Amino acid sequence: MSYFVYILTNRNNKVMYVGITNNLERRVIEHKQKLVMGFTKKYHVDKLVYYEETTDVNAAISREKQLKGWLRAKKNLLVSSMNPDWHDLSEDWH
Repeated sequence: MSYFVYILTNRNNKVMYVGITNNLERRVIEHKQKLVMGFTKKYHVDKLVYYEETTDVNAAISREKQLKGWLRAKKNLLVSSMNPDWHDLSEDWH
């Protein structure tokens, strides 16, 4: 089984959210359809700009905690290393 650590942002890239899931496409679609109550719904955070995949659930949980502890500038660099233009990596998902 695969596990994903992901970063979402809002339309103008001002707000970031770090999450974990075992089904990235389903989870991002839930965020886009505002089915996830709380922070992401309140701040319209539904643009996938970064993700990592692993088969080790413990590694995924550790990585999520690590990323959540980073300063915004460090997260920005991480996103830019994979996605320099901050495109929505899920824009073609239905």
